[in-house]
Amino acid sequence: MHSKEELEEVHQRILPYIHKTPVLHSSLVNEISGTDLFFKCENFQRMGAFKMRGATNAILQLPKEQQQKGVVTHSSGNFAQALSLAAKSIGIPAYIVMPSSAPQVKKNAVKTYGGIITECPPSLKDREENAQRIMQETGASFLHPSNDTNVILGQGTAAIELLQEYPDLEVIVTPVGGGGLVAGTALAAHFFGKNCKTIGAEPFEADDAYRSLQSGKIETNKTTNTIGDGLKTQLGDKNFPIIQQYVSEIIRVEENEIIEALRIIWERMKIVVEPSSATALAAVLREKEKFRNKKVGIIISGGNVDLSQLLF
Repeated sequence: MHSKEELEEVHQRILPYIHKTPVLHSSLVNEISGTDLFFKCENFQRMGAFKMRGATNAILQLPKEQQQKGVVTHSSGNFAQALSLAAKSIGIPAYIVMPSSAPQVKKNAVKTYGGIITECPPSLKDREENAQRIMQETGASFLHPSNDTNVILGQGTAAIELLQEYPDLEVIVTPVGGGGLVAGTALAAHFFGKNCKTIGAEPFEADDAYRSLQSGKIETNKTTNTIGDGLKTQLGDKNFPIIQQYVSEIIRVEENEIIEALRIIWERMKIVVEPSSATALAAVLREKEKFRNKKVGIIISGGNVDLSQLLF
């Protein structure tokens, strides 16, 4: 079982390695949504996403002699960058298995942060086999992007900071991909909020978490045809029980609603966020009555946009 003290220790542990990101609000966006929104801007986090928090905590929780052998993960997205930069900050190697189909911009970012890339065919089997081989050759420890307890607790620290600034939030909304952010946020809201609920936001096109909560078991995605490229992964056995216990509900949104929310954030708030991040605002706009006149926190998960693929 987790505790407030445990989360506080995690936050203290990673503070030297992360940015305390700003919280923004916009009276215009409040008007559009009919509620009082507080955006925790993890797009301003180091490497551009909340995943820096979990990656740092997971590395620091390894025994020193294991740390020195390095860490390995398979990811084409933000966790690849996060683990590379966190490992570099701590002074150890990071081995990143990336599918050959990953965008060049992501491969470049991983290299910039000192990650050692192994490319493989884009199937889960190939990714896992390559990660296994690297672990055997180097003795590096495998870290999962979202289904690792230390990663989950690290991701929860964004909500801790948000609640330290705005302790009377009634709801916090986060996007749901692999489930690490929503699970960590739900723990933080439970221990640091005052009756603060956590609500997840997920595309209809990748609604495995919504269906998992309905059925009581981990479901897989039938399609992943969503512009929220960070939300295509599915829940794991470490984060699903936390989500079942602490997440109030998951709201699904259409692709056009994500684009509309993305546009509002870029246009009104003048900040660059990635499509996955906009699902949280899209959920609030879709279910306005549910959030009307409440104080709502929104975790802007990241800002790593491929500028060659702009949606508008």
